[in-house]
Amino acid sequence: MRVFSYGGGVQSTAALVLAAAGRIDFGVFLFANVGDDSEDPATLAYLERYAKPYAALHGIQLHELHRQRRDGSRETLYGRLTRDGSRSLPIPVRMSNGAPGTRSCTADFKIKVIGRWLKTHGATADNPATVGVGISLDEIDRVNNRRAESYERTVYPLLDHAPPLRRDDCARIIAAAGLPVPPKSACWFCPFRRPATWAETRRDRPDLFARACDLENLLNARRAVLGKDPVWLTRFNRPLADAIGTAQDMLPGFDDDALCDNGACFT
Repeated sequence: MRVFSYGGGVQSTAALVLAAAGRIDFGVFLFANVGDDSEDPATLAYLERYAKPYAALHGIQLHELHRQRRDGSRETLYGRLTRDGSRSLPIPVRMSNGAPGTRSCTADFKIKVIGRWLKTHGATADNPATVGVGISLDEIDRVNNRRAESYERTVYPLLDHAPPLRRDDCARIIAAAGLPVPPKSACWFCPFRRPATWAETRRDRPDLFARACDLENLLNARRAVLGKDPVWLTRFNRPLADAIGTAQDMLPGFDDDALCDNGACFT
């Protein structure tokens, strides 16, 4: 079994184009949707308008997967965060001392969801699936942080390409196929979003930025009741609305946050 972990962003869309052209050997792409209320709306729009039709046109299976509760209903990441009485903080918020909080979002809503599909379709420790991950050369440090599960063998087609591909190369491959270059994929409230991305969201999608501010306020209102320090969606140790200006206000060196370190998001 050979599948590609499709993140909905630039690198994995380039991999989709390469697969359609027969330049890499993947006929199945798996997109783990953490929730229609959680994924960036621009990513979901690109998936429906461009990625799915392109995959179908070229005979590639692109499956959209969701996290299922035991009763069969869907669970979303935003739903887990905002559920009444929830104390869960599965996203990598910044603690008041500046340290990143622990997180389970990628494991629970991406890796395990894809893993369930693989095991349902026959992947085992004795017969592991080959899983392609869209990490490009300029993010090669992310490779060492991705732990392979027993039922999978992880490969990196963009790095194995001759020559290895960078993010800019991926954008050119997508454009050459006649597709628009997708936005960077991540949850719209992800604390790993770069400050410049937050600033662009504030400028171009103020309603979405306001929702992120409301979520941060909700999390901190609950923590205050529990007598805990506040947490933040950026590294700046203050509310999102105060920490982020508009894109025109960005200063050199401001945009240096790290991405999610295992390759399941931002690809």
